[in-house]
Amino acid sequence: MKTERLTEDLLKRLLASSSMEDYFDEEDSTVETTLVDFLSDLLREKGMKRADVVRGSSLNATVVYDIFSGKSRPGRDHAIMLALGLGCDLAQTQRLMRLAGVSVLWCKNRRDAIIIWGIEKGFDRARIDDELWRLGEKTLFATGPLKK
Repeated sequence: MKTERLTEDLLKRLLASSSMEDYFDEEDSTVETTLVDFLSDLLREKGMKRADVVRGSSLNATVVYDIFSGKSRPGRDHAIMLALGLGCDLAQTQRLMRLAGVSVLWCKNRRDAIIIWGIEKGFDRARIDDELWRLGEKTLFATGPLKK
């Protein structure tokens, strides 16, 4: 996967530019990566097949295939589950979520903090769900409403 410049660096360059043309003339000023491209790159990078992602994410195979083909976009929890199925680190998870058009994980949100912690610890989807359940939060692979 091609290394990209940090958003903060690009923002500094944008704000320092005398015109938009100057900013756009820089080779790596904008990124045109799509969710489908990013997912394909991750599969290739990790040496995985879509079936591996289905197993690791616990998402329905049709849902995964539709997302990978660009027929549909994942909702927030499905994007998280997809990232977990792909074995993404936190940065890759956040990027996948941005490309999917959903809000990224936010450490000030209790449920998100548990998910972030689990990703950083290398937990799989089931283990993160166990932590969410144990701490009274809605699981990713929800089978019904959580009763408190």
